[in-house]
Amino acid sequence: MAGFLIKRLAQAVFVVIVVTLIVSVAVRMTGDPAMMIAQGATDITEADLERIREGLGLNEPFITQYFATLSGLFTWDFGRSFLGGTEVSTLIAGALPATLLLAFSSLVVSIIISVPLGIRAAIRRGKWEDQLIRILSLVGLSFPNFWLATMLVLLFSITLHLLPPSGMTGWATLVMPAMTMGVILTATNVRLVRTSMLEVMQSQYIMVARAKGLSERSVLYKHALRNSAIPLITFLGLQFGGLLGGIVVVEKVFNWPGMGSLAFDAVSGRDYPVLQSVIMILSTLIVLVNLIVDIAYGLIDPRIRTE
Repeated sequence: MAGFLIKRLAQAVFVVIVVTLIVSVAVRMTGDPAMMIAQGATDITEADLERIREGLGLNEPFITQYFATLSGLFTWDFGRSFLGGTEVSTLIAGALPATLLLAFSSLVVSIIISVPLGIRAAIRRGKWEDQLIRILSLVGLSFPNFWLATMLVLLFSITLHLLPPSGMTGWATLVMPAMTMGVILTATNVRLVRTSMLEVMQSQYIMVARAKGLSERSVLYKHALRNSAIPLITFLGLQFGGLLGGIVVVEKVFNWPGMGSLAFDAVSGRDYPVLQSVIMILSTLIVLVNLIVDIAYGLIDPRIRTE
C-alpha cells in the first residue's frame, strides 16, 4: 500500500506542476492588464503603461512570476487584485467555501437519488419500473443546467414563493442550486449504478450468498452494492472535478458568490492574479479529489494497489 500511495502522490504533484504552468501561460494570452486598467483614459502614454506594468510586476521574467504564483499554493499569498487592490487570498477565502458547499451538496443530492433508483432499476430489469427510471434519466441528461436553473426559479420563487431566487443568505438559498446540479448528475449516476449492479449480481459470489440463505436486502446492500460502488466512486471523483470547473453557469444564474463567479469577473477585467489563482486552486483540488478516489479505490479493491 505504501508503494501505491507514493506512486499516486508523485503523479498528483506532476499533474499540479503541469497544470499550473499551462494556466500561467494561458492567462497571459488573454490581454494586457495595463491596457484594461488604463481603459477610458484619454491622455495615457506608453510610459504610463510601462509604469503600470512595473507596479504590477508584469515586467518580471515569466519564470519568476510563475514560481511566485506557485509558492502561493503553500503560503496562501497570491498577491493583490489588479483591479480592486484587494488581497487575492481574501477574495478566495470568501468564494471557495461557497463553491465547495454547493459542489458537495450537489453530489449528496445525486447520491441520495441515484443509488436507490439505480438499484431498483437493476432488480426490476425489463419491468415497467426499470423502463420508467431509464426514460427519466434520459430526460434528465437532456436538461441544460441554465434551463433547469431558470425553471426552478420560475416555479419555486416566482410562482410558489417558497424559496429565495438568488444569493447566499441561508440554507434555503442552497436548495435550488444544489438541486440543479444534483438532478443533472443523477441522470448519469442512475444508469451507472444500474449497469454496475446488473454486472455484479451475475457474479458467482452473489449466487453463493443467496444459496447461504442471506436475505435479499443483505445480498444487495452488503455484497452487491459494495463491489458495484467501485466505478461509481471513480465517476463521482470525475464529476466533482466537472462541478468545480463547470459550476460557473449555475453560480451566475443564482448569484452564488463562489469561485465560478469570481473567475468570470476576473476574465472580464483581465485580472491575472485572481484568475490564475482561482484556476490553480480549483485544479489542485481536482487533483487531490482524484488522488483520494484512487486511494479509496485501492482500499475497496486490493488488486488495484499492484497497478
